[in-house]
Amino acid sequence: MSGYPGTGGPVVLDPATLPVDDNVNDYTFCVELKGSQWFLQKGKMIAYYGSIDFNGIGHGRLDHLVRTSFHSPLHASDWVVAEGSGKMLLADRAFDVNSFDLDDGNLTVRSGNLLAFQPSLALKQSIVPGFLTLIGTGKFVAASNGPVVFMEPPIRVDPQALVGWADCPSPCHHYDHGYLTGVLGGLRAMTGIGGASGEEHQFEFVGAGTVLLQSSESLMAEQPIGAPPQQAGVPGGQGPQTGGAPGAGAQRLPGQLGDLQRRFGL
Repeated sequence: MSGYPGTGGPVVLDPATLPVDDNVNDYTFCVELKGSQWFLQKGKMIAYYGSIDFNGIGHGRLDHLVRTSFHSPLHASDWVVAEGSGKMLLADRAFDVNSFDLDDGNLTVRSGNLLAFQPSLALKQSIVPGFLTLIGTGKFVAASNGPVVFMEPPIRVDPQALVGWADCPSPCHHYDHGYLTGVLGGLRAMTGIGGASGEEHQFEFVGAGTVLLQSSESLMAEQPIGAPPQQAGVPGGQGPQTGGAPGAGAQRLPGQLGDLQRRFGL
């Protein structure tokens, strides 16, 4: 635990000392609302200062906002609109939490990893099951099982390590020849037992753009809203991974012709 210089005591934060739209630490992000609104996945707010209301998707007064910014009916019950004035803390089971700036771009992210986004971005249902697409300009907050790594296509990635992709075509499936022709692959195909590892089955990305990977092959298991996790910490019994340094600002995800700059100095 961090301490005051020379005292070793804990750093106690208040509304004046909390950061503005930035990380408090590797696992907590602070959003400042000034009479504004954010879309927020249920269960990701851990505390707030000020006067903030949370309204479900479909609330009559928010119909216009939903019509312009939220186009994923399959996930509507998992999201709320936070509005008002104050500072709101977001976290997700001690996973790494980071903010990103999308600049007239197009980014698809795993639905369980997306925590919050500004209404200036439009959320749409991806054609890839389990993923959502953000389009436009604005800030969003996402979690990952370990620090995020940014890669340039062409590349093949383990589906369990995939967080999302920006400004590039959706991936296609690639299966290793040995998996398709080998005895083990045949048994798995017939019985469904064992599944395929990242060495046997990958997502293949081609063309321009950026692929976002988490530093783990363990997916962030989605929890039913209000249900306690089966085990504290990272699913699978692994301890949480450390991420980048707070206060480094948001990672910018530009349009197709821009360069992706790293948020972390790793």
